[in-house]
Amino acid sequence: MEEIFPPGVRFYPTEEELVSFYLHNMLQHNSNDKIRRVIPLLDIYQLHPSQLPQHCGEMCRGDTEQWFFFVPRQAREVRGGRPSRTTASGYWKATGTPSYVYSSDNKVIGVKKSMVFYEGKAPAGAKTKWKMNEYRAIKEDFCTSIPMLRHEVSLCRVYVVSGSFRAFDRRPTHVPANSISKEVKIDQENDKITLSTNQITGMLQERSWSSSSEGNCRKFKGDDQWSRSFDGM
Repeated sequence: MEEIFPPGVRFYPTEEELVSFYLHNMLQHNSNDKIRRVIPLLDIYQLHPSQLPQHCGEMCRGDTEQWFFFVPRQAREVRGGRPSRTTASGYWKATGTPSYVYSSDNKVIGVKKSMVFYEGKAPAGAKTKWKMNEYRAIKEDFCTSIPMLRHEVSLCRVYVVSGSFRAFDRRPTHVPANSISKEVKIDQENDKITLSTNQITGMLQERSWSSSSEGNCRKFKGDDQWSRSFDGM
């Protein structure tokens, strides 16, 4: 029986919690009924974004700002192709550059990609208020310089801009001056992310939805190629 929560109760996790707990447990096949009641498994690309709230988890029922879903890997990805983010009425287009998700102990645990939904056919679609953050976990046994993404399941946060701002993810409050020079290369074909630095004193910790803090987030070399893969969809 579905539990009814009192007004004001919301599911409002941090990015670290989304990746390290929810996505990690889903990938390890440790998810139980409670987790799936909070974040359901759904192919969100089969629906218009406005239809997604009615399929959200119990803790997001009645929320007017954001909804969370586990998204299974598409068949074309299994065959080595790129995922299709085209729906019957429009398409999701990547914006900005991908950024890392950090744990509370300053380790990279995932990658976040931001998208906006356009109605109509690419490239002449009309931009909508619907936005999405897609999270993919990094394999735990990766070499420090060549982390690899896991693609079995991703976790997506679908949301609309309401005009209010809430701090969400982790970002360091202080960046050591000798740990700034950083580059990340993405090997799209082999799903590898290579980190090369002149001076790295440690992985930093993120704490803001925005990925615009120049000193704190890792910038991806090759992001234009990743973003362009969504153009024309």
